[in-house]
Amino acid sequence: MKFSFFKPVLLISALAFSFAAAHAQNIAIVNGKAVPKSRVQALAAQLERSGRAVTPEMEQQLREEVIIREVFLQEAQNKGMDVTDDFKTQMELARQSILIRELFTDFQKNNPVTDAEVKAEYDKFASMNGGKEYKSRHILVEKEDQAKAIIASLKKGGTFEEIAKKQSKDPGSGAKGGDLNWANATSFVKEFSDAMVSLKKGEFTQTPVKSQFGFHVIRLDDIRDAQLPKMEEVKPQILQQLQSNKLAEFQQSLREKAKIE
Repeated sequence: MKFSFFKPVLLISALAFSFAAAHAQNIAIVNGKAVPKSRVQALAAQLERSGRAVTPEMEQQLREEVIIREVFLQEAQNKGMDVTDDFKTQMELARQSILIRELFTDFQKNNPVTDAEVKAEYDKFASMNGGKEYKSRHILVEKEDQAKAIIASLKKGGTFEEIAKKQSKDPGSGAKGGDLNWANATSFVKEFSDAMVSLKKGEFTQTPVKSQFGFHVIRLDDIRDAQLPKMEEVKPQILQQLQSNKLAEFQQSLREKAKIE
């Protein structure tokens, strides 16, 4: 009788190859359960989507993170936590959040903000904030008689800054001697703006200026051409705002089209 060792050798080789292939697909075996490499790849992709770069040095950390998650997952499953009503509710909410996020990401990918839209928005901003800027001060009081008394005091040589610190009810500018810094005329309510632009440098209003806030005494300190940032300096902010606006319009359009009973 002849014995052949050929088939057993082939069988051992096949088993070894199968084990090596399986090992190549997994990063570890935890309590007899394989942990696939795809989990590490998924975790890395999640980090990259959030804006974090995944470096080669982080690979071991990601591997350990995936393994420890499997350990914790198995323990939770052993306790039956994955079949409770609360778990199912949370999973459904998580599923909804992920799908909605993917919907919004897909919309923004297919509806990017163009350079032309950014320029148009910047031009609109420039037209609204261009022209002249005014450096002014004011003293805000509740009653017209108070404002008239302040004007009289200023005419006699009173110091605008000191009176503002003592009497102005505007908490923002009062402590700074009434200083409103540089601003476009459109930054103020109409009554204030009209009175301010009618002044020459160094002049203050000779009569109280009434607005919704009370009575103002205004002094114009200086005038200059508007100092606008260059488009490239504010482009990231404009881009973000336009993206938000587009997404909000998309959300609103879906809400309006939905049949809700």
